[in-house]
Amino acid sequence: MAEPSAYLPADERRAATVDTVLALAAESNPGEITTAAIAKRMNVTQGALFRHFPSKEAIWQSVMEWVADRLDARLERAAAAAPTPLAALRGMFLQHVAFVAEHPGVPRMMFGELQRAAPTPAKHVAAAMLGRYGERVRVLLAQAQAQGEVADDVDTQAAAVLFIGMIQGLVMQSLLAGDPARLTTQAPALFVLYERSLRRQS
Repeated sequence: MAEPSAYLPADERRAATVDTVLALAAESNPGEITTAAIAKRMNVTQGALFRHFPSKEAIWQSVMEWVADRLDARLERAAAAAPTPLAALRGMFLQHVAFVAEHPGVPRMMFGELQRAAPTPAKHVAAAMLGRYGERVRVLLAQAQAQGEVADDVDTQAAAVLFIGMIQGLVMQSLLAGDPARLTTQAPALFVLYERSLRRQS
């Protein structure tokens, strides 16, 4: 008898495929994930999988689009709920690391795609997401500067790069340690240091 997962509607099948790829990426090298492995985990045939995705590249693109949509929405909510630009940055920082801790397959997929030499739809989505992210951070830093939260001589472009670099560093260390939970425990203290570096020196 086939499992219930074999009869999911198209939208649910695509969502389940994304979930499966991220689960597999959390366990192994994303570059070694095959469509056969995805289909096996989902208890469907590869033919059933390809009825919803024309190729493996299309699956990877859908995964990156899912990541971009969910992370963008989460960052937007964090920023909108904050009373000041600097508080918005803190909220975004903490929400981003929480997102990665909840979905440890995400950074493995991101790093894997961005390291690929050839341009791919998934790599384009990942690069575009990072570009939007950097600009959002830079704008908030400029707003914080205009409101006196950040020193006038701070290079907002460099500070935006550092913001993203801190998250990437935390993620890399958590991957090496095999402990996604350390992201959320280390992130607050790291942001405190970042915030201090931005403020006017008395």
